[in-house]
Amino acid sequence: MSEFQDFLRRTFAYVAIGEFKAGKFEEAQQLYEEAVSAYGDGFKGTYLLQEPGTDRGISIIFWESAADMEEANHTERHDQLMKRMAPLFAKTPTIGFYEVVCDIQPEEVPVRNPLM
Repeated sequence: MSEFQDFLRRTFAYVAIGEFKAGKFEEAQQLYEEAVSAYGDGFKGTYLLQEPGTDRGISIIFWESAADMEEANHTERHDQLMKRMAPLFAKTPTIGFYEVVCDIQPEEVPVRNPLM
């Protein structure tokens, strides 16, 4: 039964869409990487996207549960990093929390043996 329950568990995504002050994206990226490197239990991965030629971006952080995200985002280290990042934003980012309802990955292509 636990395998079935595990199958029903869904991943959650924290999504932030924002814009940094001119020329500040790289500095914000370094702080972002430092922040996510400290995440522990429940952290499933992240993407940081940058719109080409701009200082606009999207952060997507995947979590096993909302509780794991809350715990990771309320540490002293995380708070300090966010305080350092806040002045880099051109305006307050738009933030959302989503349940991942579809996750499709490409199938692995089997390697053919050239001798066959």
